[in-house]
Amino acid sequence: MTEFEGKTVLSLHVNGDFHEVLVRPSDILLDVLREQLGLTGAKAGCKNGDCGACTVMVDGWPAKSCLMLAVEAQGKKITTVEGLGGKAAVQNAFVEANAFQCGYCTSGFLMVCHALLTQHPVMPDEIVVEEWLQSNLCRCTSYQEIRKAVHLMYDAVQDADV
Repeated sequence: MTEFEGKTVLSLHVNGDFHEVLVRPSDILLDVLREQLGLTGAKAGCKNGDCGACTVMVDGWPAKSCLMLAVEAQGKKITTVEGLGGKAAVQNAFVEANAFQCGYCTSGFLMVCHALLTQHPVMPDEIVVEEWLQSNLCRCTSYQEIRKAVHLMYDAVQDADV
C-alpha cells in the first residue's frame, strides 16, 4: 500500500480482476465498489448492516460491504452480483419464483443464496435456509417467494448434476 495525500493505493481482487484504487482509511468497501469500480449491484440500503442490500462475497462468504473498510478487503477475493455471471441457477430461480418486486434487495439476496449454495452444495434443512436468509431484509415481497427460489435453485443444480 502506498500513501498519497492521506489516501492509500489498494489492490483489490474483485470478480476475478485486480483493480488499484485510491482510498481514505475510513472508506467503506461498498462506496469503493460503487463509486470507483462502477459496480452498482450492491446497494446502500441502511449503511448499518441491517438490510443486507450491500451483500457481497468475501473469500466465499457473504459480507455486508457497508460494514467493511476497503482496506480490510486487500488480499481477499471479492465477488459482487455482477461477478456471478454464469451462475444462472441463482438468478433463474429468483425469476421463476417471482422472488423480487422493486429489486432493491435482490442483489443482496442473490449473493446470500449463492453463498448458501457454495457452502451447502446439497439442499440444507429449512432451519439452515432461514438462518442464511435472515441476514437480509425485503420490504415489499413475501419471503415465501424467496424461499421458493432457494428450492428452485437447488432443484436446478441437482438436475444439472444428473
